[in-house]
Amino acid sequence: MVGHSFMGAAHSQAWRAVNHVFDLPARVELTAVCGRDPERVAAAAQRLGWADHMTDWRALLARDDIDLVDICTPGDSHAEIAIAALEAGKHVLCEKPLANSVAEARAMAAAAEQARAAGVRSACGFNYRRVPAMALLRRLIADRRLGEIRHVRAAYLQDWITDPEFPLVWRLRREHAGSGALGDIGAHIVDLAQYLTGDRVVGVTALSETFVRTRPLPAGASDGLTARGDGADGRGEVTVDDATLFLGRFEGGALASFEATRFATGRKNALRLEINGSLGSAAFDLERLNELEFLDATQPTDEQGFRRILVTEADHPYLSAWWPPGHTLGYEHSFTHQVRDLVAAVCAGEDPTPSFTDALQVQLVLDAVERSAAAESAWTQVPAAGAAVAEAAA
Repeated sequence: MVGHSFMGAAHSQAWRAVNHVFDLPARVELTAVCGRDPERVAAAAQRLGWADHMTDWRALLARDDIDLVDICTPGDSHAEIAIAALEAGKHVLCEKPLANSVAEARAMAAAAEQARAAGVRSACGFNYRRVPAMALLRRLIADRRLGEIRHVRAAYLQDWITDPEFPLVWRLRREHAGSGALGDIGAHIVDLAQYLTGDRVVGVTALSETFVRTRPLPAGASDGLTARGDGADGRGEVTVDDATLFLGRFEGGALASFEATRFATGRKNALRLEINGSLGSAAFDLERLNELEFLDATQPTDEQGFRRILVTEADHPYLSAWWPPGHTLGYEHSFTHQVRDLVAAVCAGEDPTPSFTDALQVQLVLDAVERSAAAESAWTQVPAAGAAVAEAAA
């Protein structure tokens, strides 16, 4: 694994747990974790359960005892590490968003396609796909229980940077993060909307805002924060969006609204979705992640109403490996399900999902949103990822 902070800890938890929960055809060994600071990565290896630690990811790729590389670094290094790992014959799991730009994402998807021909697999880490209620909702939609999809409403609300004195961390710098709320949390709801409906967003109109334009530099600022002309007063420029809202249209004709913000005061990690179809509706709230609200409009009108499905039964997705009905799961379990699916696919010689091409399709939506917002909310088309991969390969 490369990187060991928030996502690195979540991924490590999943790798440690997966063989204790699921019956898989291979056993996962946490061989080595990589980080820039020798002391910090050594401490992380001990805390997170890794057998060895390194400070050079290129040396990690040269090791014969490593089959898969898990990339949990900021977006500015995803493309370089992932492409090198694939070329070295390593399977790859890369955190979302896939990259900081469409060009990088195209190159990664093309490299993944080339490696796939040699049996090397890759996937992007959109973990919310693996929440059992989300997997159940996808099944309901695929089984036409909601009928023709007409509306998708998606919002991801956080508040962790509402204080204007919160420091200028890497997530607030375009050169490291690519974008702000849009890429960090908006990517999740774009992916979920396309994954659940089985359809893709083909056009958007957007607006975005950066509410706090400068912030204090972190203590012991590094990563070039002071080298690019930040002020002598110890503050630097925020170069990403704080909030982005956009409307979209799916290829099949459904309409969608999306909201991604890190300025929703009082909302800590509120991901909410509602999907309306001709035969029914469903709604999900991450703060109640073991539940799915479902309305069956084919029932008599005097019996209709949203009902709560407690998604803890053994025949619900992933649940047969866990606890008796009613014993709920949490956020961390989505990562365990993610690596379970990845290991199973690799061992079966199958392509895991979401692929880098799937993740590129999300990146193309994010790019169209940024271009629309920059052009005073102009309607902006979203190209298909398949054509973008072919262009990169050529």
